[in-house]
Amino acid sequence: MSEMRPPRFLSKQDPAPSRWSYRYQRLMLTPMFRLALRFGVPFAISLSVGLVYFADQGRRDSFNLAFADLRAEIKNRPEFMVKLMAIDGATAALGEDIRAVVPLDFPLSSFEFDLEEIRQNVAALPAVKSARIKIKSGGILQIDIDERQPVAIWRRLEGLSLLDREGVAFRRLQSRHERSDLPLIAGDGAAEELAEAMQILAVAAPLQERLRGVARIGERRWDVVLDRDQRIMLPEERPVQALQRVLALDTARDLLARDVTVVDMRVAHRPTLRMSDAATRERWTARATEVKVEEQ
Repeated sequence: MSEMRPPRFLSKQDPAPSRWSYRYQRLMLTPMFRLALRFGVPFAISLSVGLVYFADQGRRDSFNLAFADLRAEIKNRPEFMVKLMAIDGATAALGEDIRAVVPLDFPLSSFEFDLEEIRQNVAALPAVKSARIKIKSGGILQIDIDERQPVAIWRRLEGLSLLDREGVAFRRLQSRHERSDLPLIAGDGAAEELAEAMQILAVAAPLQERLRGVARIGERRWDVVLDRDQRIMLPEERPVQALQRVLALDTARDLLARDVTVVDMRVAHRPTLRMSDAATRERWTARATEVKVEEQ
């Protein structure tokens, strides 16, 4: 039996893709093309639809009004309302100053607060060392204050001021008696050398009952001022050691209990005493009496 052959008019089907199919498959292998097809085309269609829709002025006004109403509704929801302000870490006087620089009319929406601006206004107060602002649950504007703590009173031509440990003058005083518990320093440039002044005051503790304060002289050196118009003049260098020498002399010979107005320690190797006028007159009278006795 003869072998059967396929008809000649049947040709074998070509498995290769068409030219357009090949190009499409190559494009789909390109990451940028896939990204543009996935995001670029939808974005372009949405943008076109939006431009056509908002081309009408009436539609734009209607959309803006609806958006404003929605925003106002969200802002004024009860959970977003701040009803009061709490201040911690501040004295009553500083609390009044803070409320003066943060004049808020509660209740207010938390969306209307600029917390950084409020913090800067509060931190600008001289008595505030640092401030932290936050909105707590329950509708409370919380202000935490690190208030400057006074360590001395500074007397100058402008009046009396409180100084903190860093030498910052942060509050005026009307009278020395308002803070009689604090030591007094005086003179221009005293605040810049507060640390040295505090060392001198610490060494002068045995004279506490007679101590009136320390004064900066010529922005160069210190004087220790006592009652009875007595003054200890300290040198520019090593003033603490000079004061310790004076206290040692006072312990040994009751130096400051005598009619001495000035103990001059500006020249360390040659201390000088200045007597009071009455003591000087008595000395000259006694000297004259001694001379008359010798002449006789």
